[in-house]
Amino acid sequence: METTKKISDYFGSNVFDDRVMKATLSAKVYSSLRRTIDEGAELDIRVANAVAEAMKAWAVAKGATHYTHWFQPLTGITAEKHDSFISPSPDGGVIMEFSGKELIKGEPDASSFPSGGLRATFEARGYTAWDPTSYAFIKGNTLCIPTAFCSYGGHALDKKTPLLRSMEALNKQALRILRLFGNDTARCVRSSVGPEQEYFLITKEMFEARPDLRFCGRTLVGARPQKGQEMDDHYFGVIKPRVAAYMADLNEELWKLGILAKTEHNEVAPAQHELAPIYTTTNIATDHNQLMMEIMQKVAAKHGLVCLLHEKPFAGVNGSGKHNNWSIATDSGQNLLSPGETPYENAQFLLFLCAVIKAVDDYQDLLRLSVATAGNDHRLGANEAPPAVISMFLGDELNAVLQAIENDTPYQGAAKQTMKLGVDVLPQFNRDTTDRNRTSPFAFTGNKFEFRMLGSSNSIACANIMLNSAVAESLKIYADRLEGAADFETALHDMIKKTIKDHKRIIFNGNGYDEAWIKEATEVRGLSNYRTTADCMPHLMDKKNVDMLTSHGVFTVEELKSRTEIMLENYCKTVTIEANTMINMTKTQIAPAVAHYASDLARDVSARKAVDDSLPCTRDRKLIARLSALADTIDARTEVLEQAMTALSGAEDVVSESVLIRDRVLVAMSELRIACDEAETITAKSYWPYPTYGDILFSVK
Repeated sequence: METTKKISDYFGSNVFDDRVMKATLSAKVYSSLRRTIDEGAELDIRVANAVAEAMKAWAVAKGATHYTHWFQPLTGITAEKHDSFISPSPDGGVIMEFSGKELIKGEPDASSFPSGGLRATFEARGYTAWDPTSYAFIKGNTLCIPTAFCSYGGHALDKKTPLLRSMEALNKQALRILRLFGNDTARCVRSSVGPEQEYFLITKEMFEARPDLRFCGRTLVGARPQKGQEMDDHYFGVIKPRVAAYMADLNEELWKLGILAKTEHNEVAPAQHELAPIYTTTNIATDHNQLMMEIMQKVAAKHGLVCLLHEKPFAGVNGSGKHNNWSIATDSGQNLLSPGETPYENAQFLLFLCAVIKAVDDYQDLLRLSVATAGNDHRLGANEAPPAVISMFLGDELNAVLQAIENDTPYQGAAKQTMKLGVDVLPQFNRDTTDRNRTSPFAFTGNKFEFRMLGSSNSIACANIMLNSAVAESLKIYADRLEGAADFETALHDMIKKTIKDHKRIIFNGNGYDEAWIKEATEVRGLSNYRTTADCMPHLMDKKNVDMLTSHGVFTVEELKSRTEIMLENYCKTVTIEANTMINMTKTQIAPAVAHYASDLARDVSARKAVDDSLPCTRDRKLIARLSALADTIDARTEVLEQAMTALSGAEDVVSESVLIRDRVLVAMSELRIACDEAETITAKSYWPYPTYGDILFSVK
C-alpha cells in the first residue's frame, strides 16, 4: 500500500533555510549570519567560509554537483552560470570544494545582458554578489545562490539590487515614524508581497502548430470561438483531471523549494487558471515568483502541456495578470496597514495610509510604467484588468473616516451587520464593512493594498521598487515635519487632514471600466492616462522621479537612463518579432490557404455548371468573391505592415522608434488581423493552416 507523503516532511527540503542553518552552523556563525540578514551587519569572511562549507556539504549530500549564482538581469527572467564543486587532487582524483570567496562573489559576463549603455561589448566584467537575505536552494543537480548583479563600475544591472535598496529606504523612513509614536523596539520594517499568478494551459500539439505562440507567446491571428467565456462556467469550475494532476505536481515542486503555494482554481477564460501564494518579504517573494514561473513551465512540459504566461495570448478572452498584494510590517509582525477595530482613532494607521495615498497620487506615472510591457498594453483596460488610469479604492468605511477628518466632523462608525442567508442550517457571520472593487488598479483589501495592474509575465520587482520608494518619500516628508513639531498631536492631525485634501482626487470607489470615469479622471481630476509603454516609459526621466529615486539611493541617474533605454528597446524588439512573425504567417500560410480554397471552389462551380448550366451557384459565387477580396486585402495589408517595418530603420533613437511602433506597426497589425480573422470564419477548416481558438482553448481534456 502506497504511503501518502506528508507536506510537512518535504516542505522546504531543497532550501538551505533557517532550519538547516541552525543544524549545520556553529552557534557563533549562525548568530553572526542572522545579524547580517536581520540588521544588515557586515558579513565576516570567516563566517562566509563556514557557511560555504556547510552549504556545499548539504547540497552534495542531496546530489548537487554544481553551484551557480542565480540572478535577475534586466531581461525579465533569471540567469545562471554553473560551476562544479570539483577541484583536482594531487593523486589525480578530485575533491569537492566551495569557499566563502566563491559564495560571496561571481563574475558573469556583463556585456551580453541588457545594460542600456552602461556597458559596451568590450567592457565585459560584471559581478554577482550573494544576497544572504534570500535562502539558497537546489534545482536539479545545482545549488542556486540568490545574488545581486552589478557592472565593473558598480552600476546595478539587475532587478534585485534596486529592490533591496528600495526596501532599505522604506525601512529607514518607516522607523523614523514609528519612533515618533513611541515604538523603540522595532528593529526594522519590511514590505511584504503575495503575487497571485494567472496562466493558461494548452496542449503541446496546439502550441507547436502555431508559430505565433512559439515565437511570440501570443496568437497574432484567430477568430473568436463559438463558445468562449460567455457562460462564466469556467471560473471556479471543476478542475479537469489532467489540469489537477499538473497542479498537484506543481505544488510539490514549489513546496520543496519553500514556496508557499496556497490557492489554485480555474480562472475566467477557458484553459486559464490561477495560483496564489501566502505573502512574504518582498525580495523573497520576488525570487519565489521568478522560480514559480520557471517551474510552472517545466512541470507543464512533463504533462505534455505548455504554460502560457503572456498577458494576452488570445484576443477577445480574458488575459492574465499578477495581482501584487502589498503591505508593510515590523519585525515583530505588526502590520502597519491594519486599521484595527476603530480606524478613526488609530492615528498611526491613518498616517501610514495617508503616506500610501500621497505616494500613489504623486507617482502615478512611476506605478504605471513599472508594469509597462508590450504584452500588458493589450490587457490593461480590458474587462479583466484595470484601466491605464491609476486610482485607489479604499471602501466605504475608510472613505467615511477620511471625509470626517477632512471636514472635522464626528465619525459614526459602521455597525457590524450579520449576514442572514435565510436558511437556518447555514451559519451566520459578520459582513465586511466594505465591498471589493475588481476594476480598481490599487485597492485596499483589509490590511494590504492589491496592485492589480501587473501583467502575468512581469517580474514583481519593478512595481515594488516604485511602490516602496514612493511610500518612503511620503514618510520622509512626514518625519521631517513631525520631528521638528512643537505640538506633535496638532501637527499630526493637520498633516493627515492636508494629505486627504491634497490627494483625494486619486481615490475612486466606482466602476473603473466606465468611460465617464476615464473622462472625469483625466479632464476633471487631472490624473494621467498613459495607454501604452511608448507613452509612459520616457516619464521615468521626469525630474521629480529622478530626484526622488536618486535621493533615496534606489537608482543612480545613469541607472535610470539605462532602464528607460532597455524597456523601450524591449518594447520595440517584442513588437518587431511579432510583426515579422505575422508577415511570415500571412505570406506563407494564410494568404495561400484562402486563395487555394477560393480556387477549388471556383473549379467546383465550373464542374457543376458543365454538367448543368442552369445551376445558379449563387452562394458559392458570393463566397468565392468574398474570399478573393479578402485574399487581396490580406496581401495589401501585409504590404502596409512591411512598409511600417521598413520605416523603423529611419528612427533616430529608441523613443522615436517606439512611437512608430505604437502609431504605425501595431495599427497595421490590427488591420491585417481583422482581414485574417474574417477569412478564418469563411474558409473550410481543412484548408485553414492553423489550429483555431476553439481547438486550442478546449484542447486540454
